[in-house]
Amino acid sequence: MELYRGRLIDHIQLVVRDLKASRRFYGALFEVLGVPIGGEAQDYFWADELFISSADSRAALGVLTGRHHLAFQTKDRAMVDAFYKAGLAAGGKDNGGPGERHYHPGYYACFLLDPDSNNIEAVFHGEARRSAAAVEISF
Repeated sequence: MELYRGRLIDHIQLVVRDLKASRRFYGALFEVLGVPIGGEAQDYFWADELFISSADSRAALGVLTGRHHLAFQTKDRAMVDAFYKAGLAAGGKDNGGPGERHYHPGYYACFLLDPDSNNIEAVFHGEARRSAAAVEISF
C-alpha cells in the first residue's frame, strides 16, 4: 500500500489531570522512540504533533479531554517491547502486552493506559521501505 498525501494530523492536544505524571510517562516513551520534548512550560509540554497541557492552561479552557487512543510508530519489535517496559516503569498500566495482533500479518503492538486512562499504543507494522525518514516542511 502506498499513500501520497500530506500530513493528516497537524497536532493533537490532550488535557490531563496531572501534568507531572503525564510528563514522566510520555517523557519515558518519547525517550524510547527517540523523539525529543520540543518545549515545555509550567502548564504544558509538547513533542512533534502531540501537545499535552493541564486543565488550567490557557489552551484547555478548564476542560479535560475524553479518552483517546494514540498509536506511535516504532522501527522494530524491540522498540515496542522497550516502549511497553518504559511506560509501565513510568506509571502506565498494562492494556495489552507486546505481541502480534490480528489487524494484519506482521502487526506487532503493545497497549498501555496513561495516567488519564488514554489507550496508548506502540506499533510495528513489519518490514517496510520508507521513501524518506521524515517530511520536512518549510515556511
